[in-house]
Amino acid sequence: MSGVTVTLADVQDAAARIKGAVHRTPVLRSRTLDALVGAEVHLKCENFQRAGAFKFRGAYHAMSRLAPEQLARGVAAFSSGNHAQAVALAARELGSSAVILMPQDAPRSKRDATEGYGAEIVTYDRYTGDRTEIGARLAAGRGLALIPPYDHPHVIAGQGTAALELIEETGPLDALLTPVGGGGLVAGSAVAATALVPGIRMIGVEPETGDDTRRSLAAGERVRIPVPRTIADGQALPEPGELTFPINRRLLDSVVLVGDDEIKAAMRLAFERLKIVTEPSGATALAALLAGAVDPLPRRVGVVISGGNIGLDRFLELMA
Repeated sequence: MSGVTVTLADVQDAAARIKGAVHRTPVLRSRTLDALVGAEVHLKCENFQRAGAFKFRGAYHAMSRLAPEQLARGVAAFSSGNHAQAVALAARELGSSAVILMPQDAPRSKRDATEGYGAEIVTYDRYTGDRTEIGARLAAGRGLALIPPYDHPHVIAGQGTAALELIEETGPLDALLTPVGGGGLVAGSAVAATALVPGIRMIGVEPETGDDTRRSLAAGERVRIPVPRTIADGQALPEPGELTFPINRRLLDSVVLVGDDEIKAAMRLAFERLKIVTEPSGATALAALLAGAVDPLPRRVGVVISGGNIGLDRFLELMA
């Protein structure tokens, strides 16, 4: 799989295919934010995407390419929450059905939304079980098409449409900051952004306890770490994707880290000053900018707010 690549043409083709099914999310500006950071900041707000996060782009694109007979049999996925919701909603929209493997400790709001879209949920222990292995076994046993959360060329191309839209709206940027979990969003974004804006700095952002991609880039190969414990549950992964890592190794300029307190501060600022709700994983790129983790500071910078799926009780708990 590592020999598979994704091109700008693939991202553009994905954009044409998902048009009308996927929201073209807003790009927000704030003079207050610009003054705090010292740069011109353009926020690509995927918290306003269908199912509440960028994941719907890749899930819908990949599933839209399945044969009708496979859609009739159904699909499977494994996810801590956002990809689960995206696959469940895409299955409903495409007349299919979905079985989702989710961690036992997945946020209740994400599990409820996934079930609300009509999916069947199977749970596992993320700290002792291998979700890739369990998910593949589940899909094979039921004859379902497995839709991975990031390690699939159609998923990566779909996620890259977020950066494609951003640059179409803003014009050339000096840098683009994107959260990094399995690496699908940042890989697709990097494919699109570096092709459209030669010289743009692609900067990934990980939680401090979940720096598997940064370690892997330093080592020149995928490094596996213990499943991280972080409030950024969407980025609590032990290693980069097999397909996403070679792309990110080639196209990323750097990966910076943010702590849980910095993530909370970014969520608070987004809520109080920008009037938007973000989940912890969705706020990590903004947190890096606010914390001064990006050096040198770009003049015009894009920031992907990757999702807003968080329940009220959890949001109040984090903001307390």
